[in-house]
Amino acid sequence: MKLANDITGSGEPLVLLHGMGSSSNSWKMIRPALQDKFQVITFDLPGHGKTAFDPDQPMDPYSLALLIKEQLDELGIERAHLAGNSLGGWIALEIAAAFPERTKSVIGLAPAGLWLVPTTHRSILGASSRFMAQYTYKYADQLMKQEWARKLGFVEVSPRWRELPHETIVDAVVAYGSSEGYFPAWDGMLKRRFDKAISPQIPVTIIFGDSDKTLPAQTSQERTLAPAHARWVTLSESGHAPMWDSPQECIAEIIHTAALAS
Repeated sequence: MKLANDITGSGEPLVLLHGMGSSSNSWKMIRPALQDKFQVITFDLPGHGKTAFDPDQPMDPYSLALLIKEQLDELGIERAHLAGNSLGGWIALEIAAAFPERTKSVIGLAPAGLWLVPTTHRSILGASSRFMAQYTYKYADQLMKQEWARKLGFVEVSPRWRELPHETIVDAVVAYGSSEGYFPAWDGMLKRRFDKAISPQIPVTIIFGDSDKTLPAQTSQERTLAPAHARWVTLSESGHAPMWDSPQECIAEIIHTAALAS
């Protein structure tokens, strides 16, 4: 299938992969700085953002990694730096493991999949919040001007929810509420984890916020599952979307990791 994409800037290719229930708009805060140094490529995953959902497309992280690789083939991109948030981080790790010859570096921003015990079913809380967003996202611009609504939607995502730009908040609510691929992507992660080898020749940086309540350190940041050579970075006052809470730090880490690539 064809994924909606956006390509800006010039330099070495850098692919940014969003998380479950999100879209390529999630990178708006850091994209301008990155496109000054890289050719930045974003994709909307199936049933996310501007990409339609295809029920015949497998939605597990490995299958999505194959899909991203196919999209890069079509664009004529032989090697790229990869950065992903949450599910996107897991996909980036899968690409690096399966196609080392196509991967320059990997930056996982709160990557999913680093849990010792995979989940086996959807959580009631997560499912109910998605259903609520599905029926309210069309009113996001007005709703998110209300502090109670911002807090309800983002206090578990970001310790800096009061400071997030209105556009970032609205984009996130619209992406979440309109995502037909949300539950299929969630189901694709059930009973799975990332535990594959990645060549030590590929620089890998794993970044988590110290206030990540979606993938907390106690259950979802298992270092033994990541490549042994991976650099681990913990950002203060940062949640599950470090590129929102700590944009300058994430920009610097992406640039630094890319510079380590041979």
